[in-house]
Amino acid sequence: MSTDRERPKVLFLCTGNSCRSQMAEGWAHALRGDLMESWSAGITAHGQNPLAIRAMAEAGVDITGQQSKTLASLAGLEFDWVVTVCGHAGENCPSFPWRTRVVHVGFDDPPKLAADAADEEEAMVHYRRVRDEIRDFVESLPGALEKLPGQAG
Repeated sequence: MSTDRERPKVLFLCTGNSCRSQMAEGWAHALRGDLMESWSAGITAHGQNPLAIRAMAEAGVDITGQQSKTLASLAGLEFDWVVTVCGHAGENCPSFPWRTRVVHVGFDDPPKLAADAADEEEAMVHYRRVRDEIRDFVESLPGALEKLPGQAG
């Protein structure tokens, strides 16, 4: 666990670490890097979503240097907080062997919302909305984490 002098370590967890958790990590680095350390991972790794990359770039945040990864690639890191950002990850979040608090803050799935979009521009409407919702949440961190119901890992 982090001490009062250290920045809390926060992991954003999603199903495939391709969209929502990637956006959250990108916002956390851009907006709260001075207040917390952040990572993202998935239950599985699906690769980065190009429309998520585009949506974040439109907002001035470059996430192309991030990688889609699983928890196994972060083995050995001790997180203060794990934030599940989708229902599947919330339901399938593994246990953590240290005193990690797990909280769920769900966001809609842009690829699912955009599945019937006529074209990329119509799809981007969904990505932008979820991007902005994630930004609003990340702007409240790390303080908002203390107010969320959660469980010890």
